[in-house]
Amino acid sequence: MRKLFSFIYLNFFMIFCATNNVVAQDANTVLATVEDTNITLGHVIALQDRLTDQYKSLEDAVLFKGILDQLIQQAVLAKAIESQKNSIVQYSYENELRAFLANTYISIISKDALNEKDIKNFYEANYSSSQSEKEFNAAHILLKTEAKAIAVKKQIAAGENFSDLAKNHSTGPSGSRGGDLGWFGKGAMVPAFEKAALALEIGAVSDPIETQFGWHIIKLNNSRLKTPPSLEDVRVEIERALKEKYISDKVRKITSAAKVVRAEVSIDPSIVRNIGLLSK
Repeated sequence: MRKLFSFIYLNFFMIFCATNNVVAQDANTVLATVEDTNITLGHVIALQDRLTDQYKSLEDAVLFKGILDQLIQQAVLAKAIESQKNSIVQYSYENELRAFLANTYISIISKDALNEKDIKNFYEANYSSSQSEKEFNAAHILLKTEAKAIAVKKQIAAGENFSDLAKNHSTGPSGSRGGDLGWFGKGAMVPAFEKAALALEIGAVSDPIETQFGWHIIKLNNSRLKTPPSLEDVRVEIERALKEKYISDKVRKITSAAKVVRAEVSIDPSIVRNIGLLSK
């Protein structure tokens, strides 16, 4: 029964292809000709491969027609400029060709850049629990003078609400939030502020301390150990870092091995802006 079904299916497929004029296709199949330039199926597929996901998500028929139309238009315009080709066009063309080939090579080698072992090793070295840091949640009241800071500190000691005093007296942007600075880690604040904040017990209020911004009264609200992200949370970031390093090392190695001779010629750097030189 299976053989019979396969035979029936094969015959149906052949009949279907014959009625729809489908022929064997390969990359050299010519789809259009602009004067003496052939546009092939290979050209269409190659351009499709370089499109963004937004365009790749189009329906096949729409995508195919759009690419072919674009390639025909490009061929027409390329032919049109041949009669006007000058040194600017020629130099630009050579630059673009080199850039295309270089970027294509980088795209090829970047596919070899990642393996799971390297990703896990990078994660352990940079995101593991041993790298956990303490975070702090604090509020402050920023004042212009020491005398004003001492007076506000006395009000706090007398039982007045810290948040209300911050809203009424703080000159800092956090004043409207009752002085709330949210969570921050070591190194986020200026040294004098950080030293005073980290020396406090939770719920305690500091004496006035001075920084370049003015006089601060700090209240430590809470502290916690910052939990490291999971591997999956930072996988994209790790892959990007590893890929960039791999490509950078590879390009550096290839460049070092290449025979490059820089001409010993004196050039005025300002000439880089002299576009008129290309017309001579």
